[in-house]
Amino acid sequence: MAAFNLTPSDPSTFMLMGIPGLEAAHVWISICFSTFYIISLLGNFTVLFVVGKEETLHKPMFLLICMLALTDICSSTSIMPKALCIFWFNLKGITVGGCLTQMFFIHTVSVMHSAILVTMAFDRYIAICNPLRYATILTNARIANLGLVCLIRAVLFILPLPLNLIRQPFCTNRIIPHTYCDHMSVVKISCGDTTVDRTYSLVITFVVTGLDLTLIALSYGLIARAVVRISSKTAHQKALNTCTAHICVMLTTYTPFLFTSLTYQFGQGIAPHVHIILANLYFLVPTMLNPIIYGVKTKELRDKVSKYTSRR
Repeated sequence: MAAFNLTPSDPSTFMLMGIPGLEAAHVWISICFSTFYIISLLGNFTVLFVVGKEETLHKPMFLLICMLALTDICSSTSIMPKALCIFWFNLKGITVGGCLTQMFFIHTVSVMHSAILVTMAFDRYIAICNPLRYATILTNARIANLGLVCLIRAVLFILPLPLNLIRQPFCTNRIIPHTYCDHMSVVKISCGDTTVDRTYSLVITFVVTGLDLTLIALSYGLIARAVVRISSKTAHQKALNTCTAHICVMLTTYTPFLFTSLTYQFGQGIAPHVHIILANLYFLVPTMLNPIIYGVKTKELRDKVSKYTSRR
């Protein structure tokens, strides 16, 4: 096993230490994490398979659900394989390039995930407030273009992070007390001036999240106004059911994201292993719950999933 352990003195590598202070529990933690990861993959791939096979589900809402499933798969897969290698095989070494690449994908997928939630809120707004024009406003091609815009926005926001860090000098002790290369964890082992990195990271957190949450709140404000004007209780209930799944997914995404981001910036009194466990759960729990939420709350999808799972 020693042959696999790269030393931190190697100038081309960093050392990911897993969860410092809980090394004895790494195997037990890995069982929990790998279980969440497997459930997440099964749930999201099931959604992709069912929507892909069923032509009746080739609609804007389900295309957005597929985009969400893809980002869920990418976000959990960007961290779990390396984390499990640390837990099971003590493979802690990662090249500088590999570390910065992992960091880029982690944060790009997170920003894209947020943008997709905004697009889904807009989809719900059109479906409830302008149902007669829904099919003409939100075509499948337009949804695909919006998905491309979400990706380009994410890349443009996140690309400066690794490009700036790759020019930074790193300390001799290149140990990262984490399971993956988070931006702030890499910044902390730089020996250069990291003011720009820290400021840009904080600005991105507040600007992207603040802008996306504002747009989502605006969409739901307009939805609420439209629903209040409807006299039918049945229509009220239908509108609520239409939005429930999206609201649940937003809560499972933004709540841990904001908590994790703010504790990294300002939570110096919180134990490091708590930071790390929460950061990993942020990439696992929402990705595991999202396909379950949409599978339970969306009748069309639920029925089609049942059609395949009930086969003998």
